[in-house]
Amino acid sequence: ETGARVEAVDKLARRLEKDAYHSLQHLGIVRFNPFHDTGSDQSFAIALADGHGNGVVLSSLHGRDMTRVYAKPLSGWASNYSLTEEEKEAVGLARQERA
Repeated sequence: ETGARVEAVDKLARRLEKDAYHSLQHLGIVRFNPFHDTGSDQSFAIALADGHGNGVVLSSLHGRDMTRVYAKPLSGWASNYSLTEEEKEAVGLARQERA
């Protein structure tokens, strides 16, 4: 009876550990001003990734009369799309931190 319970708890713990590795674990955010002559740090880049480095980089460029939002997929901490310096910094921060 006790051995069966320990085995069931061990099996559950392994499954939860495996599932958690595919959930959001890493977050990195960078705020910046793309237009140095006006405004403040209202633009941002956010990297969100699981334990494998798969996820997304979201970035927003905020100007006086417009805001643009971009999304780029991450796979193994890299993207098939070119990343800006701020997006690369957000990915680097996410890679170092656990959410």
